[in-house]
Amino acid sequence: MMLSPQDIAPSRTALLVIDIQNDFGAPGFAMARAGMALEPVEAAISRTETLIAAARRADVTPWFVRVVTRPETDPRALRRFMARAGMAEDIAICRADTPGVDYYRVSPADGEPEVEKLLYSAFAGTDLEARLHERDVETLVLCGLTTDCCVDATARDGFHRDFDIFIASDACAAFDPRTHENALAILSTHCATSVMTQEIVTAWDVG
Repeated sequence: MMLSPQDIAPSRTALLVIDIQNDFGAPGFAMARAGMALEPVEAAISRTETLIAAARRADVTPWFVRVVTRPETDPRALRRFMARAGMAEDIAICRADTPGVDYYRVSPADGEPEVEKLLYSAFAGTDLEARLHERDVETLVLCGLTTDCCVDATARDGFHRDFDIFIASDACAAFDPRTHENALAILSTHCATSVMTQEIVTAWDVG
């Protein structure tokens, strides 16, 4: 697909920056301690930084989404799923008031909106949809972590809420390339248009 500036026109588009947090991407934090490969994550974050800068130049609002967990709000279904999978029920990732929950390499400028969520989708249990409608947003460009989990869930939920969904394919990542590519292929089949960071930057710079 050839991306047109009108596809992601700044007047009706928002950039969702999803879960770029210490526990998911920073050396020495949860995913690194679990032995996950961080090279794809670092590359995706570098391109996300490029997208954020381009969005700000074009007056596209970046929305910073992050998961914030607390023992008292851990979903019952998640705890039971973890137990069935043989994992500790208290996963203790991105806990409130710990360094793991903080943004990694990116952060909102003054006045830029933030969204706090409990699990995967940026829409589930949040007021994101209403806030986007208040700004007449119809189109979402997604980037961040991880392609197969929170990016995927947010893309599907956004599509179900009648937003046009674009995924910056090289500005999101999973912890292995095959999972990343499979997730993109499935999303591109059903609900999201996959585009490269440079295509988005070019469209915004000329738009």
